[in-house]
Amino acid sequence: MTSSALVTAAPTDRIAEVSRSTAETRIRVRVNLDGSGQSQLNTGIGFFDHMLEQIARHGMIDLEVRCDGDLHIDGHHSVEDVGISLGQALARALGDKKGLRRYGHAYVPLDEALSRVVVDLSGRPGLHLHIPFTAAMIGGFDTQLVHEFFQGFVNHAGVTVHIDNLKGVNAHHQCESVFKAFARALRAALEPDPRSAGVIPSTKGAL
Repeated sequence: MTSSALVTAAPTDRIAEVSRSTAETRIRVRVNLDGSGQSQLNTGIGFFDHMLEQIARHGMIDLEVRCDGDLHIDGHHSVEDVGISLGQALARALGDKKGLRRYGHAYVPLDEALSRVVVDLSGRPGLHLHIPFTAAMIGGFDTQLVHEFFQGFVNHAGVTVHIDNLKGVNAHHQCESVFKAFARALRAALEPDPRSAGVIPSTKGAL
């Protein structure tokens, strides 16, 4: 039922494109990990586009996402499958991970909300997420789908991510501070480490 096609640029370019087509969604994602934070987003879910924009802008990643999904049912399939596709694209764009810092963390406030995200480009998928949302919906966006997005992402990117919303009253602020913190932590992990150029940041010699 599911088919995927992956195309990447030359290994020296941290750019990748993923196309994914299922009975539920048709998705195209393109990333440039060394971009300037530009984005072209159209998932059909306005608030979700707003969150993806945070990843691009604060992660300094050029990001294009087009999703045609079964929104007449709900947003679940679209949000989860975008997470899957973005994870695939990140994994392809990263290459062998030589010379990367590997780890990144960020605390980001948004008014009364405060979130912390820690990222490890470990090669092992792991998600630890705690967001005590104060509302079930943000506009037309189901807050349960935040977990589905990040679970799809980590499973296919092969990264470990710890997400904690430490404070917050407004659900929009809670969610946006999480996505901004994720972007900043990911940006730090993706940065080249000049002291370990050409070296894989692991005692195992592989990630």
